[in-house]
Amino acid sequence: MNYFDTVKTPTPCEQNNGSKTRYSRVVSDHYFSSQPDSDVKEHRFNLEIRGNEFSIHTQNGVFSTHGLDKGTAVLLSKVPSPQVPSGALAVDLGCGWGPITLALATEAPNAVVLGVDINERAMALAAENIATNHVKNASIDNSKNAYQRLKDSGQTIDLMWSNPPIRIGKTELHELLSQWFDLLSPQGKAFIVVQKNLGADSLARWITKNGYTVEKIGSSKGFRVFEISR
Repeated sequence: MNYFDTVKTPTPCEQNNGSKTRYSRVVSDHYFSSQPDSDVKEHRFNLEIRGNEFSIHTQNGVFSTHGLDKGTAVLLSKVPSPQVPSGALAVDLGCGWGPITLALATEAPNAVVLGVDINERAMALAAENIATNHVKNASIDNSKNAYQRLKDSGQTIDLMWSNPPIRIGKTELHELLSQWFDLLSPQGKAFIVVQKNLGADSLARWITKNGYTVEKIGSSKGFRVFEISR
């Protein structure tokens, strides 16, 4: 049984009202809210991601409403094409409306791709964007539920791409990354992007101290992209 046999993907009708902005720490309605409460405003556009064209639907209340944010764009410009065996589990940690999930699933069509987030509006939009673009090997789930399900089942992660939520705070970020990195398979790799002036290098040192190998594979526009392995 793989992850698709147990996960329930949220549908657009299950979404709640959204938040203001992913990077707002001065208001309660920010990107890491599970049930943000701002009014819905619709945005639809076509977007090219790593050479593939996608039809995208977003709303306010999710991170980077109008397209790729700089960090995600840098990550997607630097990570190598996914090389994973058939049936491998690939995870997009902090999927938002789904750009990394779409890229992973398209480039690794034989993998099982899982996008996880806590923002319910973002999860519903990601699920809709997966369906709209006829991506069959991807699913979306709440990050807390997904983590617990994977941990309980003993299933490991072969590949992770992530623009992690740096601004949730150091303690919360360290807990989040510790949990998900701990699910990496012995040969598994995680690729993350972190803004330099938000502590990219100190985060890399912390990850190293926790027993992982960290390699910087690229940088651009003030962001660093790291490859993490056991």
